[in-house]
Amino acid sequence: MDAVRVALLREVLAGTEWLEATRRFAGSLRTSLAPHGGGLLLVGGEAYEPWHLAAHLDDEAAWSGLPELSPTLVRHRVRAGEPPHLAVGLGRLEAAGRGETLLVVAPDPPGGPLLERVHGARRAGATVLALDGGDRDLHALAHEALAVPADSDEIELDTVQHLVSAAAGENRVPGPRTHCSFRDRVTRLAEHLTSPPPTRW
Repeated sequence: MDAVRVALLREVLAGTEWLEATRRFAGSLRTSLAPHGGGLLLVGGEAYEPWHLAAHLDDEAAWSGLPELSPTLVRHRVRAGEPPHLAVGLGRLEAAGRGETLLVVAPDPPGGPLLERVHGARRAGATVLALDGGDRDLHALAHEALAVPADSDEIELDTVQHLVSAAAGENRVPGPRTHCSFRDRVTRLAEHLTSPPPTRW
């Protein structure tokens, strides 16, 4: 979803809680990464792989000059011969620790085995964020959570992921960098549209 479509989506959602909620969550994601530099791990539930969010965050990392937003996608099943960026299995969560951020995206209850690994990562010092359907056990482990109920009439989890990734790239942390304005993002989008498509995802 490009910057223009995100702007239109925000216009449609004006007056709802979702714009502020997604910006707040994106701010938590960004600040969990910037001070530590340990990397972002992104994992879904067994039946849901957030590769689309991984691609959007990767794009935002490049477009906004925030390389820390580029995630490592952690997968429940890795087939032989997968390229390196798609060959990271759940064992990576067991090695997660202080300075790293674990973002769990799960529309359905994540299940015991994943929750155990998330719990282990948190105990080892990782920051845990959850973007999900409202699972109580996952929220109990998360430092920050944003729930998108499956029966919501206003919005879907996929849409929230677009808003979060866009906001994470827009709102810079305090420091020498300047705010990435909507006009800057459209300009960068135009530049990227004239470049060859990325092959990472």
